[in-house]
Amino acid sequence: MFTIDAHLDLSMNALEWNRDLTLPVSEINDREEGLTDKPDRGNAVVSLPALRKGNIGLVVATQIGRYVAPGNPLPGWHSPEQAWAQTQGQLAWYEAMVEKGEMTQIRNLSELEAHVALWGNNENNTGKPVGFILSLEGADSLVNIDYLEKAFESGLRALGPAHYGPGRYAHGTDASAPLNPQGKELIRKMDELGIILDATHLCDLAFWDALEVYNGPVWASHNNCRALVDHNRQFSDDMIKELVNRGAVIGGAMDAWMLSPGWERGKSTPQEREVSLSTVLDHMDHICQIAGNADHIGIGSDLDGAFGKEQAPYDLESIAGLSKIPNLLSQRGYSQQDIEKVMHCNWLRFLRNAWGAAL
Repeated sequence: MFTIDAHLDLSMNALEWNRDLTLPVSEINDREEGLTDKPDRGNAVVSLPALRKGNIGLVVATQIGRYVAPGNPLPGWHSPEQAWAQTQGQLAWYEAMVEKGEMTQIRNLSELEAHVALWGNNENNTGKPVGFILSLEGADSLVNIDYLEKAFESGLRALGPAHYGPGRYAHGTDASAPLNPQGKELIRKMDELGIILDATHLCDLAFWDALEVYNGPVWASHNNCRALVDHNRQFSDDMIKELVNRGAVIGGAMDAWMLSPGWERGKSTPQEREVSLSTVLDHMDHICQIAGNADHIGIGSDLDGAFGKEQAPYDLESIAGLSKIPNLLSQRGYSQQDIEKVMHCNWLRFLRNAWGAAL
């Protein structure tokens, strides 16, 4: 079954983790044997061949470059210009993958429909390019609002204004502040350009401010439920209700700390905490109960988003294992139609509505 994953940090893995994503996952991990510079070395689960093996033909692929002010302990760049340069290096990697035939960029409705037809032709996936929709995770790298137009011209089609901590336009996970004036200006410019607002990572105050300012299409590429794992990174039921009212789709994230209360990084394991793909579906079920239907859930795995197999569902050897989800949903009583909604139809409906007018 054709699958869409709404959040993968491919370029970050390629450049900052120095992974050749054209290789099988096993070869990437063999190359990292003995490395200790990052906690997930040798535990990669994402590569382009693994995506094809799992019939994951379309992804929302990120750029990311955080600015950190003096005193901010998070990793990042010391000026917006440096952060912008980092995202442009990531863009260059995507462009190189397009030139090599490994990937293809999706920027509008006609490109989307052509790509869906390619992946639905029942032919072997081995030689098919993986489609990607370009998204920016955290807006810090936009030196000023004019840079948003530059990014749009390069194919940027979704943007989450915040990531972790305090941001130049909006505060995110583990921080708290209303949307600042520059953030409101950014949101209005996104609305003007037709860039999708990704509500993921927005702190509660910025979340409500952004939805008040923004009139366009909203999604949450990779987010779970606060009612099941109580943390500000997750959505409260009221936030989920508002997203449902706005026609959003919420992608189920697969980072184990978001799936297991009290997870201790570097100590807890998915096996001992019994974090499996079924645990992710618990969060999807919760959203369905709030919505009263299965129209607002999808996959936004965030796999290899600075974590690997050591912090992913234990029954997932590589991202190709997302193909287990239809059977797990069937076991829970989901209809075939609803299963297809989760795997791709909800994201496609959203994009078709958002891109109804040619970009």
